[in-house]
Amino acid sequence: MKKGKILQVMGPVVDVYFEGEIPSVYNALTIDVKNSEGKTEKLFLEVAAHLGLNEVRCFAMSSTDGLYRDQEVEDTGEQISVPVGIETLGRMMDVTGNAIDNKGEVKTKKKYSIHRAAPTFEEQSTKAEVLETGIKVID
Repeated sequence: MKKGKILQVMGPVVDVYFEGEIPSVYNALTIDVKNSEGKTEKLFLEVAAHLGLNEVRCFAMSSTDGLYRDQEVEDTGEQISVPVGIETLGRMMDVTGNAIDNKGEVKTKKKYSIHRAAPTFEEQSTKAEVLETGIKVID
């Protein structure tokens, strides 16, 4: 796995420098950070642009509090993906696929990238039907 170092942090935007080969656009990068309870968690960054001179600009998927210059960053070599399937119905997840509903890990057989092509016109429906979102509305 490719390793890099943080150059600068500007809110949710993080610039990272890599020696040699740089990660592809949309690749997920991870940083080990300590949470408020002192436990180590992974912070996910997503490569948004190549800046030149072996630098990439990334967007953080959660708070960048506590990040600092020269902190080590690791390229996962793949895009951020989330669990999909019947097991995800009724569950709440963050953008990286981690459960946030205190019901444990979401275990599925498949994961899809958060960047996918739109369905073709043949796959889309033209009839009027109820769209089930799983979101409950309370008046």
